[in-house]
Amino acid sequence: MTIRWGIVGCGNVTEVKSGPALQQAPGSALVAVMRRNGALAEDYARRHGVPRWYDDAQALVDDPDVDAVYVATPPSTHLPYALMAMRAGKPAYVEKPMALDARECEAMLEASRASGVPLFVAYYRRALPRFLKVRDLLAGGAIGRPRLVRVLLQRGLDASCADPAALPWRVRPEIAGGGLFVDLGSHTLDILDFLLGPIASVQGHAASLSQAYPAEDTVTMSFAFASGVQGTGAWSFCSEGRRDEVEIIGDRGRLAFSTFGDDPVRLEDAGGVQAFAIANPLHIQRPLVETIVAALHGEGECPSTGETAARTTRVIDAVLRDFRARNAVSGSAGGGGGPLR
Repeated sequence: MTIRWGIVGCGNVTEVKSGPALQQAPGSALVAVMRRNGALAEDYARRHGVPRWYDDAQALVDDPDVDAVYVATPPSTHLPYALMAMRAGKPAYVEKPMALDARECEAMLEASRASGVPLFVAYYRRALPRFLKVRDLLAGGAIGRPRLVRVLLQRGLDASCADPAALPWRVRPEIAGGGLFVDLGSHTLDILDFLLGPIASVQGHAASLSQAYPAEDTVTMSFAFASGVQGTGAWSFCSEGRRDEVEIIGDRGRLAFSTFGDDPVRLEDAGGVQAFAIANPLHIQRPLVETIVAALHGEGECPSTGETAARTTRVIDAVLRDFRARNAVSGSAGGGGGPLR
């Protein structure tokens, strides 16, 4: 049986990353798309060869030829659209981050549990070959027992944030749940959960040092996994240069890789340095989509579910808790943290 998909929110992320993946994965087809601007939905459908388009989400969800719904809107509407799909008995595949905060994630999880309808989240790095290689190296003892993690993501202030009256939605907390730490940092936190298990406790500091937008642009955190592995991370979106570094250090070696690039995965141990060049696919969500389709066919499991994705949002909430509270009251910055429940 072919899983027939409908997309709610056929914006930029669906052009290359995900829309073609739904069309090309074995046992999968894209049969309908929706956007509030009907002309844009019609244009997308025409360009991608999709049979039907809508300007109303409920109409797409109610389409009897749609078996599953991909929610590709900004985070502020993930909850209502995911609930709409699951209440109609249709599996939901939701863009990341899963929702505005952990409270909304829990509402989505409760709906999935109550209805028995599957819920998946687009943390697609869990299925990419380069990160599966990292996981295999860790499982095979390539660096011995993991001990420490170090993360650094550094970028300059984006030119799109120059006009306070026309900020992109990704730095507007009421739409995105935060800033670029939420949008991009969530990918790294989620892949670390995949590689090393759940983060059990976290302490963090967040600030808007550039004052270019109300969301955080600088975050530092320390964290510990349930396994005992400890880590530190720093994210800056208003500093000079660009760096994208993740390092896992064990008692016999180290692994280094980037979250967003496709530069080689590096393994260093007593025997020297090995580099594993593993390119990302053009339609980068396709490997994860294939696991979702297999799961819906009863032939496997998807590694990125509502349960796993909610853990990442809980970590983010812990890091930003004080910043969000203080910024809402006085405009000042702070941090947060503690054990995760």
